[in-house]
Amino acid sequence: MQSSRKENYFGQRTKVAVITGASRGIGAALVKGYRGLGYRVIATARSIDRSDDDDILAIAGDIAEPETAERVIAAGIDRFGRIDTLVNNAGIFISKPFTGYTGEDFAAVLGVNIAGFFHITQLAVAEMQKRGSGHIVQVTTSLVAHPNAALPAALAALTKGGLSAVTRSLAIEYASRGIRVNADSPGVIKTPMHPLETHEALGALHPVGRMGEIADIVESILYLESASFVTGEILHVDGGQSAGH
Repeated sequence: MQSSRKENYFGQRTKVAVITGASRGIGAALVKGYRGLGYRVIATARSIDRSDDDDILAIAGDIAEPETAERVIAAGIDRFGRIDTLVNNAGIFISKPFTGYTGEDFAAVLGVNIAGFFHITQLAVAEMQKRGSGHIVQVTTSLVAHPNAALPAALAALTKGGLSAVTRSLAIEYASRGIRVNADSPGVIKTPMHPLETHEALGALHPVGRMGEIADIVESILYLESASFVTGEILHVDGGQSAGH
């Protein structure tokens, strides 16, 4: 009898990926990338439109709030029955001199970058443990390992640096339980948040002489998805920034 469940690229029963910050830019492209592998996708963002694709469940909400994480995971389990991958893509980046950051900046960045990671990752890991397998990916920034005076980013270093550290910690904690944990560390990527007139200057920050493309990040995360022997890795996708200048 033919199975009623779809099979994905890896020849397994249909897997399910949760992607945060999924309404535009890298997140929206990741939704398409995972669907291209045959995954069903739970896509969440502060504001996100309902999809015409029955295998995409779109859930609006502020990822900094624990209630959003609870709704996303619960609705995903109710609709698709499992959680196999979590991509913690949602993030806030504010570039200011350190003394120029406000209390509101601090709260906003910690809320999305740290609390947003913490609440949904706890719930996703709990579901993954039931199956004895899973994969979690954080999107960090090359500025964690390679600060640049031309682009002050102390709050990014504080929060995204924490994500890099916890990636290694969780990778070791859950390695024997079948759950891999990795991070993708981009340089400056050509997204709508960077006006066209800034592209030349931002491109010059990279040894290769250009900004990264959204596709560069999607491809690198899908590589991590397929790399079953890779865990605890901080994959630099930054045009050589982390190597030096």
